[in-house]
Amino acid sequence: MSDALFGGDTPFADADELEAAKAAGRRAYELDRAHVFHSWSAQAQVKPMTILAASGSYVWDGEGNRLIDFSSQMVNTNIGHQHPKVVAAIAEQANKLCTIGPAHVNDARSEAAHLIAERTPGDLDKVFFTNGGADAVEHAVRMARLHTGRRKVLTRYRSYHGGTDTAINMTGDPRRWPNDYGSAGVVHFFGPFLYRSQFHAEDERQECERALEHLESVISMEGPQTIAAIVLEPVPGTAGIMVPPVGYLAGVRELCDRFGIVMVADEVMAGFGRTGKWFSINHADVVPDLITFAKGVNSGYVPLGGVAINNEIAETFADRPYPGGLTYSGHPLATAAAVATINAMTDEGIVDNAATIGSDVLGPGLEKLAAQHPSVGEVRGTGVFWAVELVKDPTTLEPLAPYGGSSPAMTKVLAACKSGGLLPFANFNRIHMVPPCTVTADEVAEGLEILDAALTVADSFVD
Repeated sequence: MSDALFGGDTPFADADELEAAKAAGRRAYELDRAHVFHSWSAQAQVKPMTILAASGSYVWDGEGNRLIDFSSQMVNTNIGHQHPKVVAAIAEQANKLCTIGPAHVNDARSEAAHLIAERTPGDLDKVFFTNGGADAVEHAVRMARLHTGRRKVLTRYRSYHGGTDTAINMTGDPRRWPNDYGSAGVVHFFGPFLYRSQFHAEDERQECERALEHLESVISMEGPQTIAAIVLEPVPGTAGIMVPPVGYLAGVRELCDRFGIVMVADEVMAGFGRTGKWFSINHADVVPDLITFAKGVNSGYVPLGGVAINNEIAETFADRPYPGGLTYSGHPLATAAAVATINAMTDEGIVDNAATIGSDVLGPGLEKLAAQHPSVGEVRGTGVFWAVELVKDPTTLEPLAPYGGSSPAMTKVLAACKSGGLLPFANFNRIHMVPPCTVTADEVAEGLEILDAALTVADSFVD
């Protein structure tokens, strides 16, 4: 693969090649609208963007326009688009062994498990592979329930854990509502979020203390002996990138230890470099009992997820069969992509790059924009994992779009981003700036300049 394609100005050799790609894109769009049923969408209203090509931090839309991808798609292309080492590893594995059943050893799966276990904290040394993040969460809950003999699971409001049955009921945002019949054994609690505090806290210390007191009260009222697991994203992603106050995750760990509850860290979005460390829980020096992962483990090049399991829970199934499995668990193409991704991230210092970009470039740049635009209520994040909270009123904190919905104002702001050449991740009243972990300082500057112009549109809606 040429250097021109990976991070170059254009993936098209000439105008004729571009026109051919655009024609193929138009046909793809017609077939999509005729036959593809889209997730989380009213089918008659969805107008998906066509992508003709992608490279590094950029994608090209159906008209050949280049956009800088500050969404990392579904916040999963941590290593950027079309990384040559990962593409080559998939091709090499395809030539050697495309697929094999999970009962059999294959070298790609074994090496991927080894590399993941080397990077997980503590004694999370066993890895159960899944096809993605939602089923990783499902299996983590199943393991916790079988290990403890308990049923209930506690998760926080303002969270996302996946679209399958148990995972969507665990989710703490409005996507749960149409799927929730109150029968999944899930109880929700409020986590710390000072900007929109549920605890009337005045600072991070109070927010932490009161959030932990609230969680302990929920545990007490629900009955500790009935609770199998507390599942949380150490840094919630889709729900708003709320970095927890110092001491919160350690406090959750202490509650789990005191009451014999399994602590599950959902690292599906925040793991594998996104926050500037291999796992976001590493920022708190806390070791959970289970870690769920997906997305960044191989940047989504081939679907892969999994559960990292500590020794105690693994021992539960030493002589007792674990009642679960998947046809594609540890698929060779997916795990070969994971091996190449993890090795490239290590060899190229990609996790360190995410940390440096966040602390030295992206974070300060967003803070500067916040000071210039009254529509920005708050920016928060770490590494290449940031949220820009947009408000109509900086005093009352009224959001630019309601919780669980959008608004004409947000639609115009996002249109301004895209017309300027920026592809952001958006949810409700927030724009998430979540570029690949490989992003450069110059690319961040480019993205921030486009966002700056789009925020002037948001400012026009401030009361």
